[in-house]
Amino acid sequence: MTLCISLAARPSNIGTRFHNYLYDALGLNYVYKAFAPADLAQAVAGIRGLGIRGAAVSMPYKEDVIAMVDAMDASAAAIDSVNTIVNDGGILTAYNTDYLAIARLLAAHKIPTDTSVLLRGSGGMAKAVAAAVRDAGLSDVTIVARNEEAGRALAGLYSFAWLPEADGATAQLLINVTPLGMSGPDEGVQSFNDAQVAASQVVFDVVALPSETPLVKAARAAGKRVITGAEVIAIQAEEQFVLYTGVRPSPELVREASAFSRQ
Repeated sequence: MTLCISLAARPSNIGTRFHNYLYDALGLNYVYKAFAPADLAQAVAGIRGLGIRGAAVSMPYKEDVIAMVDAMDASAAAIDSVNTIVNDGGILTAYNTDYLAIARLLAAHKIPTDTSVLLRGSGGMAKAVAAAVRDAGLSDVTIVARNEEAGRALAGLYSFAWLPEADGATAQLLINVTPLGMSGPDEGVQSFNDAQVAASQVVFDVVALPSETPLVKAARAAGKRVITGAEVIAIQAEEQFVLYTGVRPSPELVREASAFSRQ
């Protein structure tokens, strides 16, 4: 049996259920488990030492694991952020399927290139989102991040603006790439206020657990177009599945696995 895992500060069953559903459906002798590592370096060493085939990497480890792998695929090297590690005979290669997921969703929702954007966050996932936003042709973008060094650095990569707090700022597209709204201590926090939601056209929250965050609920109540973290995780998990197994599941199976993962 081949083992794949996830490494997250706040593990969920979403990825576990998604991957295991597809393994069962396709008759693959794989199993997927989620872990909250007490020591990240030892966890990554365990991937190599135990012959674990692959690992999903979640916040806040997307940048920390870079020093622990052997090679960086272009998808991860371009943005210095990792969400997937693949083990080929003890050689660990890092990838980033978050970028592809964000890019696909922006294209699917046909976000115009002149759309103004407030992007809240400056960590590894925010790097993937910012890169996808830039590559979608959007340039009127403001990074909102309390960490001035990280916020300014991310904004500077793509000639975006930076603010320490959103305060009274508004934009047509709001994107939350922070743990605000995620299960845990910040679960009840709405990452953009009601006035900002009212002034927007599209609200995008990458938080997947729960996918119906306070921000998403506020946006739905206000009649705004919504993109959820459940959509992100389905696409990025599908690409991880392909990297681990070499098998591309049908769109129907991916939809079934995504629905099963959220039950």
